Amino acid sequence: MCGIVAAVAERNIVPVLIEGLMKLEYRGYDSAGLALLNPTLTRLRSVGRVAELAAQAEGQVAHHGIAHTRWATHGVPSERNAHPHVSAGLAVVHNGIIENYAELKQELTAAGYAFSSDTDTEVIAHLIQHTLKSTPDLFEAVRLTTLRLIGAYAIAVLQEWDDRIVVARHGAPLLLGLGEDGNYAASDASALLQVTRRMIYLEDGDVAELKRGVIRIVGAGGTAMNVPADRPVHVSTLSADDVELGDYQHYMQKEIFEQPQALAATLEMIGGAQTLTPNLFGVAAPEMLKDVRSVLILACGTSYHAGLVARYWIEQLAGIACSVEIASEYRYRVSVPNPEQLVVAISQSGETADTLASVKHAKALGMGRTLAICNVPESAIVRECALRFLTRAGPEIGVASTKAFTTQLAALFLLAVTLAKQAGRLTPEQESGHLKALRHLPVAVQKVLALEPEIEVWAKRFADKHHALFLGRGHHYPIALEGALKLKEISYIHAEGYPAGELKHGPLALVDKDMPVISIAPNDALLEKLKSNLKEVAARGGELYVFADADSAVDEEEGVHVLRLPEHYGLLSPVLHVIALQLLSYHAALVKGTDVDKPRNLAKSVTVE
Repeated sequence: MCGIVAAVAERNIVPVLIEGLMKLEYRGYDSAGLALLNPTLTRLRSVGRVAELAAQAEGQVAHHGIAHTRWATHGVPSERNAHPHVSAGLAVVHNGIIENYAELKQELTAAGYAFSSDTDTEVIAHLIQHTLKSTPDLFEAVRLTTLRLIGAYAIAVLQEWDDRIVVARHGAPLLLGLGEDGNYAASDASALLQVTRRMIYLEDGDVAELKRGVIRIVGAGGTAMNVPADRPVHVSTLSADDVELGDYQHYMQKEIFEQPQALAATLEMIGGAQTLTPNLFGVAAPEMLKDVRSVLILACGTSYHAGLVARYWIEQLAGIACSVEIASEYRYRVSVPNPEQLVVAISQSGETADTLASVKHAKALGMGRTLAICNVPESAIVRECALRFLTRAGPEIGVASTKAFTTQLAALFLLAVTLAKQAGRLTPEQESGHLKALRHLPVAVQKVLALEPEIEVWAKRFADKHHALFLGRGHHYPIALEGALKLKEISYIHAEGYPAGELKHGPLALVDKDMPVISIAPNDALLEKLKSNLKEVAARGGELYVFADADSAVDEEEGVHVLRLPEHYGLLSPVLHVIALQLLSYHAALVKGTDVDKPRNLAKSVTVE
């Protein structure tokens, strides 16, 4: 991990590589580097920001090059562990984890290769070099090398005195960009929008050769250099402006305020609809969804919290049992497969390694009814699933997810209502009411965003705090979890989300005047229960910050601060409340002076286990 850019072109590709790395900074990284051919190899590496690498590269000219931002897995962040890694006149950049690197390293060491880093990636460089001794063609040597790698990888390779760049992928994203003056590769389309919008998404097992005027791809089934694989060319709908910061201070702030538009775009297909149809989820959905009696949701991180909210909706509206599994745990336990169960995979990037592996595991157990809810059309998880619903949040650059989360919630609510209709539990009046609420959602969100000045005042009180507790009940409990995750991700304040009714079973021991307690208080059936829980906090001297609905009967008093959202929004209330918590976390991070868009130790797209 975490970002790759490669280029072979008539132009000087050094500025292309640097700008591409800057576009990938949002993915999280701790070091950066590049390798250029002139026609011998030049390698530059730095610990820290891409700007430091750019300063080193100033004045360099080359027509072939590979570049990388690294998020440490094997070996500490340092220049010696930064990519590219070299073996004689060959250089490699790599995303992913090679699980059998220790055995390969032992074999290569015995063959006389010396290792200068702690990474698993250096094994790839030496193994390709070793393979070249018996197979003196770079493309074929890379292809044969990949057959020996166990784990996940996206790699780009160049060699002195060779006019090609060779790339390969398995389990980690990699795409090609077809330009007018050359060809390119990257982990993410945003890195290549500067040179082209024509993209080819490589599939698992693909190996590709890039020259200035031609590309060649061999798929996993190819056994020789002359067996091509046909991959379609897609024209990206993104533009360079989509990934620009504009007038905002941070990408996270921009993306919080883009949520009305993101939700409107995601819900566009129901804009004039009088009724919902299963076809929203794909042409095979009417048949696959008609007799669903249980749902399994697989996700990680923020997407897992979206799944937890969906469980309340699906069980309440559709009367269908729903379980939610953390994807990184699901495939490592013995579970009871149910071939009739609908398996829903949620991922912003569609490349989340644990979620992708869990979907494959579920399918291997005979569970073929799979649905992807994802923000990236050509991603691995979308391709793996039989059905799909594409959220239209646009590129999300900030590591802490915001608009991806709320558009996931909108998609999951549509799924819950659709399943309810399929199960015969939805009257026409109820269906019309849900559609009306969804269509009004962007306007309701805009009203919450208008509360930013008041939330900013609250956030200033977090400047000297080290711990915080978030409370919610019912389908707002997952929103408490999400609020705590956002605060800890970007402000580094330790935060925990709890069901408010569980306070007396442990968390009350932590409550004192120095730990703020943030509570979500919608005007629903659990409000009176929640108010009793808040009294428990106040009685222990805790400082309460309550996000309440306009008509929630929660009063301000000493130690109890109340901010009222403009309207109560029923089942969709979690969407509104989470936006208030996003703003609180963002402004708390500003007060703490942290790097909002690039929090330490975190990566945006987690493509390794």
